[in-house]
Amino acid sequence: MLERRVSLLVIGDVVTDVVTLRVPRPCAAGGGPGTGTDTPADIALRPGGSGANTAAWAAYLGADVRLLTRVGRDTGDWHTAELRRAGVRPHVRVDPEHPTAVVIAMVDATGERSMLTNRGASGRLCAADWEDGLLDGVRHLHVSGYTLFAPPGLELVRLALAAAARRGVTVSVDPASAHFLRDFGPERFLAETAGVDVVIPNLDEALLLGGLGPDGNPESAAARLSGRYRTAVVKLGARGALLAEGGRVVAHVPAVPTEVVDSTGAGDAFAAGFLTALLAGSGTVEAVASGCRAGAQAVRQVGGRPGVRDRSGNGTASGTQ
Repeated sequence: MLERRVSLLVIGDVVTDVVTLRVPRPCAAGGGPGTGTDTPADIALRPGGSGANTAAWAAYLGADVRLLTRVGRDTGDWHTAELRRAGVRPHVRVDPEHPTAVVIAMVDATGERSMLTNRGASGRLCAADWEDGLLDGVRHLHVSGYTLFAPPGLELVRLALAAAARRGVTVSVDPASAHFLRDFGPERFLAETAGVDVVIPNLDEALLLGGLGPDGNPESAAARLSGRYRTAVVKLGARGALLAEGGRVVAHVPAVPTEVVDSTGAGDAFAAGFLTALLAGSGTVEAVASGCRAGAQAVRQVGGRPGVRDRSGNGTASGTQ
């Protein structure tokens, strides 16, 4: 745990995660064995969402963190209680017409996941949910890319980025989803996030934003992105992460070897580890290493947050960092 607390505002989604473990790959991919019949699997219900996961991990690691999000009335009370239990200061807007977002994550024997997503209330987070006072005392703003991919959220992000610029608050963005990013348009994403200090994509997202094909060079993508943003941190999963600054790669930080149970939320934990360490005074290379440690801890448990309970009260213990 970091001893020094920081002030961080996260804008992003809260999601009800339905996690199914050890799903045969043909079933997870659609078609093949398991189609049209029952497939045995361990199923867990967990609070999730990229923004909420990042906030929860940041709080766990010592940050004083706020989360701006939108939930539905169906499970809003549960999600708000879980955020508070995690040490997050929730600024939750309750949508009267749409349910909380739901993701069905099908995890195979390797820990890799396929996801079915209903964005629900998260896709309605909007400019009316913003108030400049959310930045009071805040040193850094982190935006989950999912927020940009719906028109109401894009307007909110524009407001938040402008307010952060006026106050001298640094900003990071996690592109969040290669599929949604492709539909939104990589160049459009770059334009909408111009002026952001740090981008934290995974490899697929980095290649898209860097204008490279799926077989492109990760180092080239990281270097290109650090020419658009001040810092680019590219998450490579089991291969660690690349750190690029000022148009060149300055470090390749190895991953922490660990058993992979469920990769849900690993990238969110990485972002939290990186940002919390950076804001607590660590150098960028050390902050990337902190991100790798947090990501390794996340994959050793079921669900995307440190030590949460599902709605039945069943617990999940976090591994040690």
